[in-house]
Formats: sequence, C-alpha cells, structure tokens
Amino acid sequence: MSDRGSRAVLITGASSGIGRACAVRLASHGWHVFGTTRQSAETVACDLRAELPPGADMRILTMDVDDAGSVDSAVERILKMTNRLDGVVNCAGFGIAGAIEATSDEDAKAIFETNFFGTLRVCRAVLPILRQQGNGVIVNASSIGGRMGLPYQGLYSATKFAVEGLTEALRMEVRPFGIRVALVEPGDFCTGFTDHRRVVSTLPTGEAYASSQQHVLSIVEKDERGGASPEAVARLVERILTARSPRVRYTVGPIAQRVAAGLKRVLPSNWFERVLSLYYGVK
Repeated sequence: MSDRGSRAVLITGASSGIGRACAVRLASHGWHVFGTTRQSAETVACDLRAELPPGADMRILTMDVDDAGSVDSAVERILKMTNRLDGVVNCAGFGIAGAIEATSDEDAKAIFETNFFGTLRVCRAVLPILRQQGNGVIVNASSIGGRMGLPYQGLYSATKFAVEGLTEALRMEVRPFGIRVALVEPGDFCTGFTDHRRVVSTLPTGEAYASSQQHVLSIVEKDERGGASPEAVARLVERILTARSPRVRYTVGPIAQRVAAGLKRVLPSNWFERVLSLYYGVK
C-alpha cells in the first residue's frame, strides 16, 4: 500500500466495541487504519471487511497490550508499511465488576495490566515516532467511570482514573514536540463490553454484598444494553484526531451521564455521592 503523505492511525482493541467503531469509521473516511487485536488477525479482518466500503484501507495486526514485546513488534511492523503515524487511539481494555473487598489481587492486577499499563506501553512505543515527526495525536479511551468512582466497578474506575492522570501529565510533557494528547470519556453504549465484563465472586465475604451488587449491576447492564451505537464515540474520536488544539477531555454519551460528570465539578462531594447512591440504590 502507498501511505506516503496520507493519514495513518493505530487503534488498539479494534475487534469489538468502541475500538471497532473507530476503526470502521476512520477507514471509511480515508484513514489508513492499523487495528490491533489479541484474537486472530485474519478472523477479525474478515469480519470487519463486511462493514467497510470499497477502497477502505484497514490492516489488522495481532497485538497483546499486556506484553511489551508484542506492542513493540506490532509498532515496528506498522512502520515497515507506512512512513508515518498520525494518530493513536488506545481502546483496548475490559471491565471488572464486584465489591472492592471481594476483588482478588490477581483480578486487580489483571485489569490494571490491560487498561492502564497497556495504554502506557502503547504510548511509550509510539512516542519516539511522533517526536521525530514533530506531530501526531494520541487519544486515550477513559470513561465516565474515570470521572467518578462507580459502586461495584471500583477497580475499573481506578484504572480509568489512572489513565486520566497519565494523560493530563503526558499532554504537558509532549506538547513541545508538537504532539497532542486527549481523553475521550464514553458513558453507556451498547457494545460487547457488557457481555465480556468479569464479575468477581462474593464468596470470600459471604453474602455481605451479594444483594446490593446484583441490584447495581442490573441497573448498569440495563443502561448499557439500552445505550446507543458506539458510532457517536467514533465520530468524536475523528474530530479529536483532526482538531488543531484538542481539549484534555471529551465526554460523550447519554445526557444524564454527561450532566452527572458536570455536577461532580460543582456539587459538594457528599451531595454528589448521595445522588449517585440514590441512582444505583446503594443504601
């Protein structure tokens, strides 16, 4: 493929959900997309072709963001196929639900390994390329849960809080090199994220949290399954990638959730906590 002078973008987690929506949207609008997946690259590429218009340019590569060697190898392969990288969209991640007390060290480490350290590894791998070019945009996928701690999704929120802090600092460090960095904070959208969420057992703590956890997760799943298509997130990501001076964060999703994110900035913390607890029925 001839990429010289064109826009190339790396998208992690391109096999499903928001990453998939971004890959399809950008490839359909003239970007040379390099999507990554832990799954079989050939299988995912075959699956995605059905959603692409004729002439769309998308390559799927196998990459495990938990493995630094896998990340570096995939980035090296991309550089052999294109002479530049204009955008990077970090979407790879998953969710864990359950009481914090009942979450094992293994589960906590696993979600940080992917959601936080995976994002960090990809940023480290691409930054030398972007610095040499003197430009480029990194978009890190956070969440509404990166703005507020969500009951029974505490570890997921913690990883997204960490991504937010990382991104805020990174923006300042790389701005002198012409690199722009931003966060996208989706609310609830209808994706495979719901079905792939890991739910920790309440057994280590008996039944102390079981009833409350079940009630909260029923609300969470209802909101997600009733959510809109992630296409709205993909459109926003495209806008961020082409913005001359993107903001640090962009919230996208149901109006009520975007309002909630705004309320956290202005309400006393105790009041906001009560509002959130009432919504989820946590007494």
